[in-house]
Amino acid sequence: MKVTVKLFATLKKDYFESREFDCADGTTVRSLLDSSGIKDREYHITFVNGRHADRNEKLKDGDTLSVFPAVGGG
Repeated sequence: MKVTVKLFATLKKDYFESREFDCADGTTVRSLLDSSGIKDREYHITFVNGRHADRNEKLKDGDTLSVFPAVGGG
């Protein structure tokens, strides 16, 4: 199945902005990001097709996964 991953803020600078992945059935948000070299501590918010997604959510063919780092400021 094909899944598009879009990274934002510092993640896109460190890894990539947008990329399409071929994934096996049953792939989760966490497993896809792990296989891309992005560690759990590097991201905070994930969306699948514009809706908030848990890291253990299973992805489906054609999904778009958007990933955001923790945002700091003051």
